[in-house]
Amino acid sequence: MQESNQPSYRLARNIKSWAEEDRPREKLILKGKHVLSDAELIAILIGSGTPSISAVDLAKEILASVDHKLHALAQLSLKDLQKFKGIGEAKAISIVSALELGRRRKEQDPPKSVQIQGSEDVYDLMKPDLLDLPHEEFWIILLKRNNRVIRKKQISIGGISGTVADPKKIFRVAVEESASGMILVHNHPSGNLKPSQADHEMTDRLVAGGRFLDLPVLDHLIFCNDGYFSFADNGLIR
Repeated sequence: MQESNQPSYRLARNIKSWAEEDRPREKLILKGKHVLSDAELIAILIGSGTPSISAVDLAKEILASVDHKLHALAQLSLKDLQKFKGIGEAKAISIVSALELGRRRKEQDPPKSVQIQGSEDVYDLMKPDLLDLPHEEFWIILLKRNNRVIRKKQISIGGISGTVADPKKIFRVAVEESASGMILVHNHPSGNLKPSQADHEMTDRLVAGGRFLDLPVLDHLIFCNDGYFSFADNGLIR
């Protein structure tokens, strides 16, 4: 029987001959997920474009609207995404769901015995909890004497411009956990790293209370997606 010189499969044909909206799927099959761009991964999520724009170009348009920053994309609502021609409710839900899964995956990373050696360690520790939030939250990090983390605890959830932190609740939790020290953390969804007058006053009250209880407040971190402000680093913990 004469062998055919024609291949029995088509998967390896030149990528340039594929329809543009199909290329990301084929590239993932042939080369793996790591070679795909952010736009190509989003194109896979939305599945198809419109008669006038491919899924890849539509994904590029969405990314361009948030300056190609995935954390900014994660802050878009379903209604925000549906403003793009070609993105209906189902496609918007796919994008939001995928980004939320990524955030939850960070929360479920294997726990480590973290030792806080500086403000950057605090920032990294709180990223899974505070990154991309559209509202303010107040947390405390409870520490052993060697600055190893006992646990981090959410104290309150607020709105876009503020949240209330009850000193009685903060110190009750710290005492119950037999903490030797604590670090305060809250986020500014606006991205403004400058502490407000209320932030200064609250910090001073909690530092004073911690001194009285022999439970020192070591730092207060204002968390933003693109950076942080440390009261301790700036000489504001007295």
